[in-house]
Amino acid sequence: MKKRNTLLAFVFMVITHGSMAQITQLELASGLQKTDFTSFSLRPITAHAKFSIGTLAFFQKYHQEESVLFDEAGVHATIYWNINKAISIGPGLYYNSIAGYAQRLSILYAIKSQHFILTAIPTIAHNEQTGLINGEMFLQMQWTLPIKNDWQLLLSAQILTNWEKFSQHTRSFQQIRVGVDKNRTQFGLAVDFDQYGDTPLTRTSPGLFVRKIFLNNK
Repeated sequence: MKKRNTLLAFVFMVITHGSMAQITQLELASGLQKTDFTSFSLRPITAHAKFSIGTLAFFQKYHQEESVLFDEAGVHATIYWNINKAISIGPGLYYNSIAGYAQRLSILYAIKSQHFILTAIPTIAHNEQTGLINGEMFLQMQWTLPIKNDWQLLLSAQILTNWEKFSQHTRSFQQIRVGVDKNRTQFGLAVDFDQYGDTPLTRTSPGLFVRKIFLNNK
């Protein structure tokens, strides 16, 4: 059984641009092995943004016949209580085309400077298909370097690992992005390393990515 929580990656973008903002993000990453498309939005639902709601939809399609069993789609909604600028906590409901429904509880912790951000999100999840309680850890790092005018170099890494009953590996990935950023449009080189199952089967998928971020601070 494979599981994935792409929403974690986009919570990171909210931290990057400020928790008071309303944000919508679209990303396409594609290569010879697979294509990923993701849509995410997050908006405050109370005054002073003490509570926010995030929604996610994603689709992953492998191009080789021997890998189509790893194709997946998912929808996720999460309500976050923003305790302070560094810590948020909240429940989520997640549907995955392979793993089914899951209820989740996550704690989000982030540290940031002007050009570097590190995010860690431990999660406890209850899977409806199996009735099991699973553990997950997500890490993301992003580094930017101003070049000229509005252009910045971009280097980011996303790492996720999911364990059934906290003891049996089900799903991991490492996603690397190297490119440039101009006015919240990011593009460049991408490579994904995906691991599936208790005896991990690995898929490596190089390609290109483009990401557009729409931000409203009002």
